[in-house]
Amino acid sequence: MFRLYRERPDDQFEVEYLYDLAFAPGRTALSSYRLRDGVDPVAGLSLVARDEYDVLAGAIRYWPVRVGVRGDAALLLGPVAVHPTRQGEGLGALLIMESLQKASETDWTRVILVGDEPYYSRFGFSRERARSLSFPPPTNPDRLLARALKPGAFRGVGGMVENWSQWSPRTLRSSGR
Repeated sequence: MFRLYRERPDDQFEVEYLYDLAFAPGRTALSSYRLRDGVDPVAGLSLVARDEYDVLAGAIRYWPVRVGVRGDAALLLGPVAVHPTRQGEGLGALLIMESLQKASETDWTRVILVGDEPYYSRFGFSRERARSLSFPPPTNPDRLLARALKPGAFRGVGGMVENWSQWSPRTLRSSGR
């Protein structure tokens, strides 16, 4: 039995430890981490899962990013991690489904991630939706996936995915989302 909570500042060290445990120590060298520099995870969408003993069993984070010259807002999903002793129990899927449901209830309209399409397609992500997007190198473009949270969310959206705080407004839309 798992309980899901919004990630709180007090959870940060445990979550970072889980990410270090689940991924290689060099994970912060990935291009997706450059998109997170100087930006806080999206509050309310970044979740932690705790077991019956209140031990951290899993975590998922979302980050705001901008796309293309218009600076269309999007969510960057990841990382999502499950403690090695709790893998195979459906916790990763639970975190993804619950957080996507929460995201769909907000003003956010689109989600991007770098991952395996065979796994993430069951949550509505596809390479086809991401075909007009570019991701900072080194990223395999076949692993760039996207999901619309609202119908038509990717219509006219394209270009490089960029860091939210380092993006310079060129022709920024008024709403940003």
